[in-house]
Amino acid sequence: MHKPLRLAALAATCALAGAALYGAGAATADQKTANSTHEPYNIGLLTKDIDTYYGTTLDADGVYQASPDSPYAHDLAAIDAAAERYLDRAARKARHKGEKPAVVFDIDDTLLLSLDYEKKNNYSYNSATWAAYVNKADRPAVFGSPELVRYAEKKGVEVFYNSGLSEAQRAAAVENLKKVGADVNLDPAHMFLKDKDHPPSYLSGCATPGTWTCTTVQYKSGTRKHIEDDLGYEIIANFGDQYSDLDGGYADRTYKLPNPTYFVS
Repeated sequence: MHKPLRLAALAATCALAGAALYGAGAATADQKTANSTHEPYNIGLLTKDIDTYYGTTLDADGVYQASPDSPYAHDLAAIDAAAERYLDRAARKARHKGEKPAVVFDIDDTLLLSLDYEKKNNYSYNSATWAAYVNKADRPAVFGSPELVRYAEKKGVEVFYNSGLSEAQRAAAVENLKKVGADVNLDPAHMFLKDKDHPPSYLSGCATPGTWTCTTVQYKSGTRKHIEDDLGYEIIANFGDQYSDLDGGYADRTYKLPNPTYFVS
């Protein structure tokens, strides 16, 4: 996950928690960023709201965990239930039309939860500490997401992954996804990661060997276009915790998972 535009002011991410916030300048549930012309939501109160939303607790190993009874978990359960109903219908419809149905998942905070890193690093980002955290391959699952991956597979939907993790982090990502039970199509043909040294030809408009200018939207939508146009699949659903995971088309339906801890444009 590369977050060059992580917001220093967490107020710009408060809408993503799905909770109503009060005070001038706070983002609403339908906004991707906060209005910054007035005093933002107080950052001390916001971090407390984030803890309440996740039901954050420190376990015996000193790892911050989300609670399965938290508002966060309940929001995810509602999204997953709706997605399962849709995937069942959409997969049958696609096959009836002679199409090959596929689903695309982001990884960070869509399948693997990074709450412990975010809280211990005061919701900031450092490439070295982030890489070390990812390479531990010990993140917990986002509630319900591994089950959703397996549900899609059960319904005959081809599972792909479209992540901002780097190619160097592939082994850790695969190991971690296996640990949490998302052991479906973890081969390079199905898991697309950023390879800035050897970018794929379908990203030639914004990436050449050694030169990468792709925005998150360009990279992720370009990858989905490749899945549809070059590999011949119909992406019936795309799941991500950032709007930039979802923007740019090439998916029949998108599902935005909650994440109030950072923002990637």
